[in-house]
Amino acid sequence: MPVLIESEYRAEVVWLGHVPGDRESLRAEAVDRLDLGFAGDEGARHEGVNRASCTRVKNLYPVGTEIRNVRQLSILSEEELAVITDKMKLDALDPGLVGASMILRGIPDFTYVPPSSRLQAESGLTLTIDMENRPCVLPGREIEAVEPGHGTAFKRAATNRRGVTAWVERPGDIRVGETLTLFLPDQRAWAPKG
Repeated sequence: MPVLIESEYRAEVVWLGHVPGDRESLRAEAVDRLDLGFAGDEGARHEGVNRASCTRVKNLYPVGTEIRNVRQLSILSEEELAVITDKMKLDALDPGLVGASMILRGIPDFTYVPPSSRLQAESGLTLTIDMENRPCVLPGREIEAVEPGHGTAFKRAATNRRGVTAWVERPGDIRVGETLTLFLPDQRAWAPKG
């Protein structure tokens, strides 16, 4: 495991959401606090230490194969969400419609923070970033229900700015207004030669 280096970047938690696991919709309900355990957000759609594989990893496993759950949380940046909103020609976009667990402010180019980076709260709660969360059509359906004529624009507008998926490395609770510190893996970019 690479050494993790504390970066100069801090992010303010500006929005938190809970996606109830007992319904088909990925729409998140705004909350002031999330209590995150090793399985993620209790009672949430993506809660669990393990999960059934989906089409995003079908080149590795048959759909439905039990694998480690590195998609417990969906984290986006306020700055990138503003660009998505603008590209969709909307005045505002409720983060709940895109199934967000957390919206952060203050880390540039957030969607491309390196995999295995950590976001740590002062309390010690630590989230491990898995990788970019590629946009799909499901948020578009939620948006379309509220903003008719705009839902199909989501996937294109969110490309390269949909945020990341993450999992809980050290449990704890997080509240709106708290600050997270970004820690980055101390390793060079992969560059195989011939």
